[in-house]
Amino acid sequence: MPPTTHAEWLSLAAGLTPPVQHLIDGSDEPGKGGVFPLVSPRDGRVLAEVADGGPDEVDRAVAAARRAFDHGPWPRLPATERGSVLQRFADLVEEHRTELALLISLEMGKPVTEAYDIELRAVINTLRYYAELADKHIGEAPQAGEDALALVTREPIGVVAAVVPWNFPLTLAAWKIAPALTTGCTVVLKPSEQTPLSALRLGRLGAEAGLPDGVLNVVTGQGPATGRALGLHPGVDVLAFTGSTAVGRHYLRYAADSNLKRVWLELGGKSPNIVLPDAPDLDTAAAKAAWGIFFNTGEMCTAPSRLLVHSSVAEQVVDAVVDRARTLRVGDPLDPATDMGPIATARQLDSVLGHIAGAHQDGARLRTGGTALPDHGGLHVQPTVFDQVTPHMRLARQEVFGPVLSVLTFDTVEQAVALANDSEYGLAAGLWTADLSTAHRVARRLRAGTVWINCYEEGGPGVPFGGYKQSGNGRDKSAHALEKFTELKTTWIQL
Repeated sequence: MPPTTHAEWLSLAAGLTPPVQHLIDGSDEPGKGGVFPLVSPRDGRVLAEVADGGPDEVDRAVAAARRAFDHGPWPRLPATERGSVLQRFADLVEEHRTELALLISLEMGKPVTEAYDIELRAVINTLRYYAELADKHIGEAPQAGEDALALVTREPIGVVAAVVPWNFPLTLAAWKIAPALTTGCTVVLKPSEQTPLSALRLGRLGAEAGLPDGVLNVVTGQGPATGRALGLHPGVDVLAFTGSTAVGRHYLRYAADSNLKRVWLELGGKSPNIVLPDAPDLDTAAAKAAWGIFFNTGEMCTAPSRLLVHSSVAEQVVDAVVDRARTLRVGDPLDPATDMGPIATARQLDSVLGHIAGAHQDGARLRTGGTALPDHGGLHVQPTVFDQVTPHMRLARQEVFGPVLSVLTFDTVEQAVALANDSEYGLAAGLWTADLSTAHRVARRLRAGTVWINCYEEGGPGVPFGGYKQSGNGRDKSAHALEKFTELKTTWIQL
């Protein structure tokens, strides 16, 4: 069981000694690039000096992954044995769940109880799902007539580079490495420079579970050096990235400038959350709207940052959201009583405050929040709600990636759908209605990869996740994720 008090979590944090070196070919490696200081957003203190990788470290990690793929046992193991290793991997994550939750909380400011209850649960469930799926992605035998036999097989594609952000550092890593590993691929994981410690610990747990040397490598460092080197590396067959749309464009260019590696992107979002007047329970809709935008301090690509509410119930719903925002406790992420921790980085805090300032300039009305809280000891900002937002305001169009909600109103379902789709993004959407026909018709018209009806942010590892438009391509989770890490081969046998 995890600690239950603030004092217990603080005591554990004081005794923590996380790994700080790259994991390459099964060994700790300091690398040649020196180190960088990792600053915690909860109090501004340096947590550790972490190995700063660059092209040299990437070369060695990719070479190790290539040897493990071309000559090692992992791609040649029976699928059930790979599944057994992933099950042991999940067991070890469960065993070290408290430690991993603490690392995440210290690195990026997520309340430690949410890291333990939500993020680590997702990691464990993802590993177990793909462990069980290992021997179940089967080939085909299309009809080829009486004189031939046609076989279609799925084969692991090779070396996978996984580049993941800081907001859900282990969940998003698991979404990429678990399906890649289960197919027989080998992986180089590059975590955000803000969240290297949890990823380094995860990599070592994978080795302890039985992943052969070179199968899962972890290289830490800055995006412009380490991430770019992976994007340009000719030895990488597939690159899977979660992060900003701007950086996603860079990875497409890197692929074009190198070996035309496949690039799978899960990018930004400006997700609409539509509340119709016949919602089953307006109080529940408001509660979920508040939870969705303030969970993880709003640092979530699927955050329902555009609340689209029918004008006839707008006052009731928005008042309820504002009331909930004002009750949230902002504070130390190691305190189990904290509802919302700090923004992950000083740079991101400046960006969030810039969006708030822009909303004021554009004429939106501030209902609550809107200011930083420097006296809290970290990079904290108040839960913030703006209403009287119009579709062309920056707050309605740009991804804030922070605890800032924009409220827009509509009078008809047609207007709601038009507002929802009026975005360059298409990652997710919510819809609240008691009418089954309306739910189905509107869901089909929303240009988003996931549509939640009378709920928000629900799901499991068995359903695909990804976006339309500039929210990316391909899908994480589910059996469909295997398609990103396999090649289809046709074998035609003349009889």
